[in-house]
Amino acid sequence: MSLFTHRAYWRWSAAVQFARLPSTMAPLAFTLLTTATTGSYRLGGVLMSVFVAAEMVCAVPVGRLLDRVGPSRGLPALLLLTAAGYVVLTLAAANGAPSAALLVLVLLPGITGGALSGGFRTLLAETVDDELLPRATTVDAMILDGVLVGGPALVTLLDLAGPLVPLAAMAAACVAAALLVPRRAGTRDRVESGPGIPPARPGAALPWLCCAFTIGLLTSTIEVAPLPLVQRLGAPETAAPVVIAVLTGASIAGSAFYAWRGKIGDPRLFLAGFVLGGLLLSADLGWPGLIASVAVIGAFGGPLVATTSVNLQRVLPKNRRSAGFSLSFTVQAAGFGLGSLAVGVLPLWLPPLLGVFAAATAGAMLVRKPARAIGTMSVTS
Repeated sequence: MSLFTHRAYWRWSAAVQFARLPSTMAPLAFTLLTTATTGSYRLGGVLMSVFVAAEMVCAVPVGRLLDRVGPSRGLPALLLLTAAGYVVLTLAAANGAPSAALLVLVLLPGITGGALSGGFRTLLAETVDDELLPRATTVDAMILDGVLVGGPALVTLLDLAGPLVPLAAMAAACVAAALLVPRRAGTRDRVESGPGIPPARPGAALPWLCCAFTIGLLTSTIEVAPLPLVQRLGAPETAAPVVIAVLTGASIAGSAFYAWRGKIGDPRLFLAGFVLGGLLLSADLGWPGLIASVAVIGAFGGPLVATTSVNLQRVLPKNRRSAGFSLSFTVQAAGFGLGSLAVGVLPLWLPPLLGVFAAATAGAMLVRKPARAIGTMSVTS
């Protein structure tokens, strides 16, 4: 079956985009809320930190619960609980709850929302066939780029109706996702077994977790630092969006080419692209160097995400996938957080080199056991 006529996939995709939307809206939504209610944006940053911490701490335990009940049954309940958490937070803010109460209440959607990405990724493996899986993850990565841009833009638009409206919309998005979760999923064996694929060994997931960490670490040095990157070149602040536009456009283009080509690539090639891009970014070679480095990192980022996802599925036990993918997303978020911190406390040339080191380490971990292509994607998809 072609991916573009695969109704179950597109229902899954609609559900996962609605589920992701609140997380992309949260940073700006929290900031606008606290600015309107307390006159300070700083509380919004603290709220976001508590929210992310709750997601990271609870992702794996809640993922294990999803593995027990099954993602097709557990995700709707989890999404409704997350929506309820946003509703409680909205009502508390509307009634003038103190800052301490908001900091406690923001834990509610954070606790239940941390495992959503892992659960949806597990459900994808039960929604599409093996030959469609690489292309499905690549197309999803392209759509995710749009959600990352669209979330803050939606908050800006909804804020015109009041600072509480974005939070209400975040709750509504969770409800919509719960209604769209595919209720029936396949039970066939997936890429974790088959001719020529050896059983997973303890520690087999470590290289792919390192890849996930690298993705977060290196991309954060661009997404968090577009302003200092252009100021380093003597450009005005208005040039900063150009950096993000190049990164997003290159990511979409790279993912599109990867999906069109129809074959699984060697992740070491994509990691090598990260090494090259990080070195160029660190070297401060003017506008040509900045644009080239951002384009290279973006172009190789989407394929690396897809390859990492498919290979991680191969080594995860089938009854531990939600927890495993939740751990992967948590590790990637930790890389993003570390990269953001590095941008804030280190000289601007140094954070990209941390990403280069992480990419080189991940590549070295894959040298002794070459990453093999897992099947070939259907060219008719």
